Amino acid sequence: MSSLLSIFGHNLLPIFLTAASGYLAAKYLGVTPRSLSQAAFYIFSPCLIFTALTTSPLNNADIVRMAAFTTVNLLSIGALTWIAGRALRLERGILVAVLLTTMFTNAGNYGLSLNLFAFGETALAHASVFFVVNAILMYTVGAIIASLGTSNLKQALLSVLKVPAVYAVVIALVFSRMNWVFAMPIDRTISLLGNAAIPVLMVLMGVQMRYAKWNGHIGAMTLSTCIRLIVGPALAILLSLVFGLKGAARQAGITEAAMPAAVINTILATEYNVEPEFVSTVVFISTLLSPLTITPLLAYLGA
Repeated sequence: MSSLLSIFGHNLLPIFLTAASGYLAAKYLGVTPRSLSQAAFYIFSPCLIFTALTTSPLNNADIVRMAAFTTVNLLSIGALTWIAGRALRLERGILVAVLLTTMFTNAGNYGLSLNLFAFGETALAHASVFFVVNAILMYTVGAIIASLGTSNLKQALLSVLKVPAVYAVVIALVFSRMNWVFAMPIDRTISLLGNAAIPVLMVLMGVQMRYAKWNGHIGAMTLSTCIRLIVGPALAILLSLVFGLKGAARQAGITEAAMPAAVINTILATEYNVEPEFVSTVVFISTLLSPLTITPLLAYLGA
């Protein structure tokens, strides 16, 4: 028990305390998620990903393996959720909302921070690949699911071009392959912005939690939370064997797969009017309960 408390205190508590500062800033200072979210999305996160990939020992094979692992994990969770939802005869709108909250994890705000604290820089690089693939699938597959299959596939695919992290990965791969480096002023600017990403993402998580709304649908909420926090990491452990993930890659992949529902799911749910209050509730509940599942998982992974 003392070991678990130590793991929680060293790796998870700092994240929640930092997020709490964001929650208090939102409550008492009126800070809203939009501006902070845009800064994290367009500036801090891409710089973090570029720095993590260009300074890590990852090669192209490592990146492809993690990308494939992430894709199979998320799509498999989606398939299992669909089967469970149909078996429980969930109403169509709720089933779509459950799919969104189970498939896409909080790989950025929460996952990147936790991987850095628990496993170090190499795990952070692997986690960055998971984060980018998660974002790409969210803006394509997630958009199609949220629109109940009526969205324009071309528009969904083009939306990927609006994800700055994708460009960060491509540029990082080119620079690593060609052994290029930016001029010192630019390189230091990117490093400074990248270093700021982790605390900004944690504060943003707290700000977003302040605006979460509660709703009913207890059965569907329980299904979403259980799949996201229990089935997700369990499936990831099995898939890590299939894809041959070892060391930091295995730690990062499983940890990211164990994250609670992504806060950005609320944006998709609101945009397509798919039970946004239910989605916000699942995000909030799964985040609050996540230490109960993630702490023993970190112990298992050797944090």
